[in-house]
Amino acid sequence: MSAEAAKPLYNNKNPFQATHPVNNKLTGAESEKDTRHHEISLAGSGLVYEAGDALALKATNDPELVELTIQALGCTGDETVKVKDVEKPLREALFRDYVLHFVEKKFIAKLAERGVAKMVELSKPENAAALTAYTNTRHETRDYVDILREFPEVKLTPQEFCDTLRALAIRLYSISSSQKAHPESVHLTVATVRWNAHGRVRRGVASTFLAERWGGEMTAGIFAQTQKHFRLPDDPNTPVIMVGPGTGVAPFRSYLEERQAIGARGKNWLLFGEQRASQDFFYREQFERWQKDGLLSRMDLAFSRDQAEKIYVQTRMKEAGAEIWKWLADGAYFYVCGDKNKMAADVHNELIAIAQTHGGKSPEEAKAFIEEGLMKTEKRYRRDVY
Repeated sequence: MSAEAAKPLYNNKNPFQATHPVNNKLTGAESEKDTRHHEISLAGSGLVYEAGDALALKATNDPELVELTIQALGCTGDETVKVKDVEKPLREALFRDYVLHFVEKKFIAKLAERGVAKMVELSKPENAAALTAYTNTRHETRDYVDILREFPEVKLTPQEFCDTLRALAIRLYSISSSQKAHPESVHLTVATVRWNAHGRVRRGVASTFLAERWGGEMTAGIFAQTQKHFRLPDDPNTPVIMVGPGTGVAPFRSYLEERQAIGARGKNWLLFGEQRASQDFFYREQFERWQKDGLLSRMDLAFSRDQAEKIYVQTRMKEAGAEIWKWLADGAYFYVCGDKNKMAADVHNELIAIAQTHGGKSPEEAKAFIEEGLMKTEKRYRRDVY
């Protein structure tokens, strides 16, 4: 049997049950964020991953939210429900199997079916925008507790309620370690999500599971998710430019650990940004040591709130446009990780602008060079955005 075939096969149906021995806060006491470094033990697992891969985590719901949902339903939690033909107590089903932090359209439809006038109105096709605004406005998301409390006259059986819910899915996180540097652990860099809405504190399912609820001897299911599209270049002599603001820096920490471990000679350039250098400079000592040792050839920093004018990674790209173009001309790979809605789009547009300004290309030529040439044909422009 080959070594490849002998590797344990972990997946969604057969995750490795891991412990979580290290949970360190990366942000300072005065930071507006709670970003953490997590180390998950792989001891005895045989689980393997590569720099650039993601880790799948099977988290469970916040027990407090489970109890509030049970109370809002007027249940005890001991009632039996069927989940994929398996009978279990309602409390366990809500804890392990279903999404509770936002409302499904099937639930709205069920309430409309029961004659709730507001839901009848919101369920009309022409009111789709109003329904989204009611259920899923950013930072004002309503959950089942909110709506069940708003309409206490509606009585659903535990099974009727569960039949409207979405299955609780795995969460994928960029791995922030190299297994060559940490043979028996995998590291994550995760921003803990908390917010207030409708008079209650809300918590991100997996981020607060990691930050608050997974510790000691407790185990949780994990497996590696291969991401071949986001691997380092095959040739270790190839230069790389890495743009990773916030937790988007995670895979680039893994890249640098990997390149250090294998003695890669390719140059490494990191562009990192956050709010404040004094509070939000993740892995500062490690990055500065790598810069001093020469592993990190260049590091450009963008702390948006350390000065009156907001500075972002794309600002630093513009300032260093000539040098970025030179690196690309020399065969560098360009990587981006992080928020797809704003940051990745701004970085993409700045890259096109650099091709115009420093590559002497027309707007159309620059766009084609970046999107067709660099990204699709040469595959030297790689993104992991979410």
